[in-house]
Amino acid sequence: MSRNTEVIVLARGAEQVMESLTQPTGVFTRVHDGMFSGEGMPSDDCYTWVAQFVRKRAWSGLFEELESLPWPDPYSVQVLIRDEDDDCFGLWMLYDGKLSEVPLPRTRRDPFSDTNTGVLSRIDRPDH
Repeated sequence: MSRNTEVIVLARGAEQVMESLTQPTGVFTRVHDGMFSGEGMPSDDCYTWVAQFVRKRAWSGLFEELESLPWPDPYSVQVLIRDEDDDCFGLWMLYDGKLSEVPLPRTRRDPFSDTNTGVLSRIDRPDH
């Protein structure tokens, strides 16, 4: 069964660290500020990588892989994840070398077997 999940990784100075995940066989695409300015050349100020996974098992080991990378600035690493049933992106950050979800105000994560993370819902929506 297909499930769309978007993952955004933000990390300062991580071009070399993320290189293995962006090569032709990798799943992430670097998003740099030159894409928006029309210059086409990245500056040193934009550190963003994006990926979309269409199957749950396609990203089942992603957390472990990201945790194992030698981040030059681990305090800058942020991973945003939005499964197709989520109301918004969830935020994970590295704490003591492990990716941990950062609680977002007015949200709730419920277990759901078709996802790796469960479903993130906004609890301030009128229909909740």
